[in-house]
Amino acid sequence: MLTLAKAHAYGNDFLFVPSQQVDGRRLDQLTRRLCERHTGAGGDGVIYYAVAPDGTAQMRLVNADGSPSELSGNGLRCLAALVMHQRAIAGLVPLRDVRVATDAGLKTLALAGQDGGRYTFRAALGHPERVVEESIAVAGETLTVSTLAIGNPQCVALMTALPDRERFHRLGPGLATHARFAEGTNVEFAVIDAPDRVSILIWERGVGPTHASGTGACAAAIAAIAHGGAQRDIQVTAPGGTQRVEWTDEGIFLTGWAEILFDGHWVPSLD
Repeated sequence: MLTLAKAHAYGNDFLFVPSQQVDGRRLDQLTRRLCERHTGAGGDGVIYYAVAPDGTAQMRLVNADGSPSELSGNGLRCLAALVMHQRAIAGLVPLRDVRVATDAGLKTLALAGQDGGRYTFRAALGHPERVVEESIAVAGETLTVSTLAIGNPQCVALMTALPDRERFHRLGPGLATHARFAEGTNVEFAVIDAPDRVSILIWERGVGPTHASGTGACAAAIAAIAHGGAQRDIQVTAPGGTQRVEWTDEGIFLTGWAEILFDGHWVPSLD
């Protein structure tokens, strides 16, 4: 049987499989099967991970469609929560910080609180890169967007109102797969509600609409600060809830919670 855990952050849900159990397997095929909402365990992606005795973790994220991703802020936080949970079950000394090696570099998450299986972290995500404002023609419209990288590619459209369902489902995939982005991009539609508050809708690369996104919240905050005159400490609200983003001289910090849902086994055959 395959060891399998599940956690979510604001409804953005991930499955967790120890890396050593899937050596030699096609991770794209396995991920698609595990992430199926009706015949699998259901998730926005699978994180294949390993944890050293000192609690330092390594992760590899594969999106629900089988495509690889460099980083997920929420997935990163869910893994940190799983590390804390598993150490507690094993009777090990609790950690104050969790360090995770990702395809976007080493990230450190400071524990800010715990309530049962829900853990709150302040994660240091580093400095944003290539923050540019540009115009993109997509799905019959020309949008002014902020493009950047915060461990993964992001495209943020600052708007006066969030798009309705039809426009969201037209513009979201149009931008995510636009020729401008060679490897695709995550997309956020954002409204600055106040200097310290932003509302967003998310179309995630390789997934589609999601309730929340950690790096997406960071990208929306960066765009609002750089190109919308917002403050450098912002509450970013997605359909799943609100996360805090700070842009300091040390880089971007994301604060929010992650909750362990189950920690067990996948029973069906993997053949």
